[in-house]
Amino acid sequence: MTKKVGDTDQRGVPESETRNRCRWCRRVVTPLTGPGRPRVFCSQACRQWDWVSRQRARELQISENELVVTRRELERLYDDLYVLTCAIEDTERELGAGRHTVASLREAVNWLLDAARPLKNRTVSPSDI
Repeated sequence: MTKKVGDTDQRGVPESETRNRCRWCRRVVTPLTGPGRPRVFCSQACRQWDWVSRQRARELQISENELVVTRRELERLYDDLYVLTCAIEDTERELGAGRHTVASLREAVNWLLDAARPLKNRTVSPSDI
């Protein structure tokens, strides 16, 4: 895998990787072929949720950089991140232990993948506030 050279966003992610992502759910948006504006949302539902969130932000008088999420949603995210952190630490410890067999390496990779899968397509649901 190679890194792309160019501008980065606030998180340090290359602009070329964020340009084709849905503004609401961050899934990859397939570019349009032909004339017209580039797609910003992956679906009409995401366009609607983005509009609703902007309306609620105005009502709550919060800036574009602030986000309202439920505690439950945040705890789920933290739980999954904790599991992934443990998997990384276990794998690093296993790799530093010495000689490895194909089976032990496969087990370490599977543990990492199992820990990462819940985060693969995670989206943050809008709050009902």
